[in-house]
Amino acid sequence: MCLGGVFYYNLFKWTFDEKLKQDIIETVKVYAPTMRNGLLKSPQAISFEEWDIMQALAKDERIAAILYLSRAGKVRWHKESRFIGRSWDEFQKDVPPPTDAIGQAYLAKLPKVRQVPKEPFYEIAIPFSVRGEIIGIIDVLVSKAGADVLIGSAMRKYIFGAIGVLFLLGLPLYFFFHHYVISPMETLRDSVETISLKNFDLRFPSKKDEIGDLAGAVSRLLGKMKMEIDGIINRDKKYKDAEQKWWRSLLTTIVPGKEYVIVVDENNNILYANFELSGGMDAKNIHLLDVVDGQQQNLLRLVGQAFEMPNRPVEGETVFRNQNLNVKVLHVGESSEMNRTLIMFYPKPGITI
Repeated sequence: MCLGGVFYYNLFKWTFDEKLKQDIIETVKVYAPTMRNGLLKSPQAISFEEWDIMQALAKDERIAAILYLSRAGKVRWHKESRFIGRSWDEFQKDVPPPTDAIGQAYLAKLPKVRQVPKEPFYEIAIPFSVRGEIIGIIDVLVSKAGADVLIGSAMRKYIFGAIGVLFLLGLPLYFFFHHYVISPMETLRDSVETISLKNFDLRFPSKKDEIGDLAGAVSRLLGKMKMEIDGIINRDKKYKDAEQKWWRSLLTTIVPGKEYVIVVDENNNILYANFELSGGMDAKNIHLLDVVDGQQQNLLRLVGQAFEMPNRPVEGETVFRNQNLNVKVLHVGESSEMNRTLIMFYPKPGITI
């Protein structure tokens, strides 16, 4: 609406300005034959007919000033009688022309319109010619005040009409957009915010429109994400199962039956233990502290030292399963995302289990 207002304001302004210019030119052209006759018959003095025409033009509310020049460049008529009969050069000294409209009209032998700088006026110079020779020029200073009043009136009508249209059409459009666009979008937003990472379900009613298509695209995206996450979880599970089998096969082969072995991952969850865990716990998703008493500070200290010296065994003594045993801890891994810790308990020399 604002852009429309700017467009129509400029359109009105251009239309009324052009109409104002053309009206003044056409008005003067109506008197052109009489003025040509007066200029040809009496070049030195204005005739009564010309005088009457000047008086009629001076009464036009749109015209602020009139200057009538003869072929010789003398002032033939002016509202101030003291200038009548003066040459153009003398007149310019007292009343400088606001623009170059007179000179341009004389050269082009056509009416010329110029905007007076920083003033609400147009200067319109209209030449009279006979067989291509300029015999006189009328120069009028036209006020744009009347056009501005018409433009203001037109703009007020436009604004009132626009407000009426906005009121008549705006409310139905508002309710339409609120019901069919804003409300469904808010519902979709709430549905997206309540998505759970456990099921990735988008709870949004089926709709056969663009918002329904958007909800369907989001739902399909969530389905793909769920499949990807499930695939990653299954791959991790299969990898852990394969790794447990690998540790079981390896350590069962190389570790004597009198020794205890625990293998933990980067989170200190047990991957493999070659003995039955207390309480019938399976070696899956069990933390090391669930097997090793938190009071066994010596063992925890050795595990900490092994973390500080990866790929180098750390040895010491501890109490495990109510026995005084030697312990060897080896931490393997170059990054925190993927490493393993091997803890091996074995009897002291000369002591049998």
